[in-house]
Amino acid sequence: MTADPRLRRKTIALVGLMGVGKSSIGRRLATVLDLPFRDADAEVEAAAGRTISEIFETYGEAAFRDGERRVIARLLDEGPHVLATGGGAFINDETRALIKDRALSVWLKADLDLLARRIGRKDNRPLVRGKDPLEVLTALAAARDPIYAQADIVVETGDTPHHEAVAAVLRALTAHLAGAEP
Repeated sequence: MTADPRLRRKTIALVGLMGVGKSSIGRRLATVLDLPFRDADAEVEAAAGRTISEIFETYGEAAFRDGERRVIARLLDEGPHVLATGGGAFINDETRALIKDRALSVWLKADLDLLARRIGRKDNRPLVRGKDPLEVLTALAAARDPIYAQADIVVETGDTPHHEAVAAVLRALTAHLAGAEP
């Protein structure tokens, strides 16, 4: 699929629950669009000189979210790129307002059972450590889905190859652009 060149004019911010594929789909989307890729979680870790788990353990979630907001604001000041946000980034009112103002937001949405299987494979997610992944995701989805629904675009992803998810995102972005311009 040839990408519409208008998709390179503004940052595309991927939002959604942990495990939905924001980073893996984002990297591939950036390649297709010939844009830089930024991972907000990796950028937060680089800025803090600590892992997200260490930030949570040492300073708590509120401090992490504040740092995350500042890092995303800095990233949104850069030229157009594909930005994978952390699962809770779009939930923060200030961060969401920045994304809505400076980027095109795409909610990647997937079945909770699938996400639970994905995130259950690793022990690197502070909100899930030592807990049942499906229970955590169910609670997070109940709280966050109404906020994620404020994204400009919603793309249902499933247990499909990444190239299919990228193609679905590109179709949704192209349709959004077509609807945005008379």
